[in-house]
Amino acid sequence: MNPTDYFDQFAHRYRPYKGGNWCYEDGCLYRGLQLLFEATGENRWNDHLHRLTDRQVAADGTLLGYDPAEYNIDHILAGRSLFALAKNTSDNRYLAAVEHLAGQLESHPRIPAGNYWHKKRYPHQVWLDGLYMGLPFQIEYALMRGKPALIADALQQFSTALALTGTGDGLYAHGYDDSRRQRWADPSTGKSPAVWARAVGWLAMALVDSLVILPKDEATASLRLRTSRLLEKLVAVQTPTGLWMQVLDWPNLENNYEESSASAMFAYALLRSARLGLIEADRPQDIAAAGRRALGALLSERVVDDGEGSAYLTAIVEVAGLGGFEGRYRDGTPSYYLSEPVVVDDVKGVGPLMMAFSEDMMSAR
Repeated sequence: MNPTDYFDQFAHRYRPYKGGNWCYEDGCLYRGLQLLFEATGENRWNDHLHRLTDRQVAADGTLLGYDPAEYNIDHILAGRSLFALAKNTSDNRYLAAVEHLAGQLESHPRIPAGNYWHKKRYPHQVWLDGLYMGLPFQIEYALMRGKPALIADALQQFSTALALTGTGDGLYAHGYDDSRRQRWADPSTGKSPAVWARAVGWLAMALVDSLVILPKDEATASLRLRTSRLLEKLVAVQTPTGLWMQVLDWPNLENNYEESSASAMFAYALLRSARLGLIEADRPQDIAAAGRRALGALLSERVVDDGEGSAYLTAIVEVAGLGGFEGRYRDGTPSYYLSEPVVVDDVKGVGPLMMAFSEDMMSAR
C-alpha cells in the first residue's frame, strides 16, 4: 500500500486516544497531519486535522477535558498544532487555546535547577518525554509573542536536562529524580538505570524541532553541537536493518527487539536536521542516509498489509514510564522496558512515521 494511502486510512479510522479529551497522543497525529499538509499541499491532511481538533477547542479556547491544575507537561504537546491552525484561519479560538496552555507553563512546578516537573503526580522528576511535550511549544510561543526570556529559559532547561540524564556514552537515561525518593533513581545521580529508545526519540525530536526555528547564534551554539553529537551516536547504534533497539544501551540483551516508534522518531530527527541544515557533524551526509535507511525499513518491513485492504504499523511498544502506575511499579530497568506490551498502529508510532515521511518528501524537492 502506498504510504500516503495508509496514512489517510489511519486518520479516517482514528479514534481520539483518551475519549476525546485533549492529550499528547492525539498531538502526535496532529503533528503528522500538519507536516503532511506542508509537504504535499493536499487539503485532505488539513481536513483531517480540523475534523479531529475542532471538536476539542471551544469558541473561547477552552480545551476539552483539559485541567491546567494537573500540571501535566504532556498536555502541552498537542498545542503545537494550534499555531498552524491559527495561521491558516481567522478563527481566534486557536490562539486563545494557546494562551491557556502557556498559562499552565507560567506556574508549572520546577526542580531547583529550573526544569519543569514531568507531572504534578510525578513530583521533582524530569523525563526526556517532557522535553518534547513542552519546550518546542514554549519556544514557538515565545517567538510569536516576542518573549526572549522564554527562549532563554527553554535553552537552559535543555542544557540542564542533558547534564542530569547523560550516561557518559553519548546517550541519555529516561528520567531524573531530583528528590532521589523513587526506587528507580540512582541514590547518587538521581538517574533511571537504562536508556529507553523512545525516550531518546522524544529528546531528539525536541532538540531538532526547537533548534531549526531558532537562529544559529552564540546562544544556541552549544546545544547545536550536543544535538549533532546525539545524532551521530544514533547513527553509530543503528542496527544493520536500519532500525533501533528498544533498550539502546543493552543491544544484546535477551528478548531485546527493534522498536518501531523510536525508529520513526529517529528517522524524523535525522531527516529534518539534515534538510534544514542543523548538522554540525563530521559527516553530515551519514545523518541523512541513516534517516532514509530507517524510513525505508519501516515502510517496507513494519507497515504490513492485512490482505483485506488495510495496513498497520507493527512492533510499537504501547507505553513505558517510571514509578507507580495502575497498580504496578515501573523500575526503569532494561527488563522492565521489555515487559511492556507491543501493539500495532499506536499513534505514538504512526504520527512520527508521518513526520519522517513528510521530511523525506520535502528533502526530495
